[in-house]
Amino acid sequence: MAGAPGPVRRAWYQWKMQRFPWRKKWLVGFDLQGNTFWEFKDALHSLRNRRIAKYSRSTHYGDVQISPSWMQWLRHTRFDPPTIAEQQQDVARQERIKLLAAQADAKWAAKPSALDAPDKQQPVLPLQSQHPATAPSPLNDKQDIRHTPAPRSKKSKVKEPADSPWKQQAAQSHDWQPQGWTPAPAKRPS
Repeated sequence: MAGAPGPVRRAWYQWKMQRFPWRKKWLVGFDLQGNTFWEFKDALHSLRNRRIAKYSRSTHYGDVQISPSWMQWLRHTRFDPPTIAEQQQDVARQERIKLLAAQADAKWAAKPSALDAPDKQQPVLPLQSQHPATAPSPLNDKQDIRHTPAPRSKKSKVKEPADSPWKQQAAQSHDWQPQGWTPAPAKRPS
C-alpha cells in the first residue's frame, strides 16, 4: 500500500483533474496502491465517457489489484468515484472481518467435534457419588459379561411368496446369451 502522495504529486493531480475543454483526458482519482483512474471522451459514444485505470510503475501487471469500488466506477455501475476516506474505511472493514473470522475459527477449533474418533475426544470422567454404598463399582475382568444376541432385522422376518415372479425371471435370464445381429437389407424406393 503506497503512502499519501507528496505535495508535488498532489499539485500535479489537482492540475490533471481540471476539466479544460482542450484536454482530451482528465484524472478522476487514485487509490491507496498508487493506481490512477482517468476519464476521456469516446469517439464512438459521445454521450458516455470512457474510463481507464493506469497502474503504478512499480507494480507488476500480475500483482495489480483494484478495489471493488473502483471496479464499479470503471464499469459505469457507480456514478461517483470513491473517495480516499471511503477506501480507507473499506480497508479497515476488511481487516476487521479478517480478525473476526480468525476469532471464529479459533472458537470452532477449540470445541470438540462429534466426528472425531473416540480415542481423540476428551476423556469423560465417571460421576463421583458422595455415598460409598451407591457409588458405581468399577468393572472387573473377572466379572461375567453377558452377551446379548443382536436383534434381528425386519428384513429377515419378511418372507417371499413361494411362487415369486422374480425368481422365474432370474432363472430364465441366467442362461440367456445375446445373439449376433445381422442388419436387414436396406429397402430402396422403386
